[in-house]
Amino acid sequence: MPACRARRLIGSLLLAACCSSALATHPGLENGLIQALHLKKGTTERTGTSGKAIAAYMREGYIGKRPDQRFDYTDYYLLKKPASFMGHELVLIEEEYITQYIGCCVSPGAGVTLKVQGSTQKLQAFAIAQRCTLTDPVDIRHALSEVAIQTRLPKGHYASLSCRERDAERDEP
Repeated sequence: MPACRARRLIGSLLLAACCSSALATHPGLENGLIQALHLKKGTTERTGTSGKAIAAYMREGYIGKRPDQRFDYTDYYLLKKPASFMGHELVLIEEEYITQYIGCCVSPGAGVTLKVQGSTQKLQAFAIAQRCTLTDPVDIRHALSEVAIQTRLPKGHYASLSCRERDAERDEP
């Protein structure tokens, strides 16, 4: 019986080690999303790769095959399992694009909402370099309720990074 218990303990420890490092084992996913938030050189347009980045998260089971909500021109995807983004916990991915004109202005691009873990200096530097808008802190529960998403998220410090055309245009000289 003690040998069986020891094997179970070792197996549990190995599983826990694999799961805890799972956040860092998909750097390609995170890098793809970061790249999607970049500006095209000399423009206010994004690289246009947010669809590819989101599809990669879908393939790996981090988000559903369909958005949790589509509101105005924006798709909202809540994360189903833990993932990191610039050292923070990724909670929500959003993508704004036009499929059909509904009477207001679309601002193509993407954004993320994060549960902050530690310093936001790296996020702030990215926001400045890529002409994004960093909202820190953000009331995630209120923000989600405004787009009719009902979910339970733990209390904590959340920040939102928006990288759309309007964000880049706001800072134009």
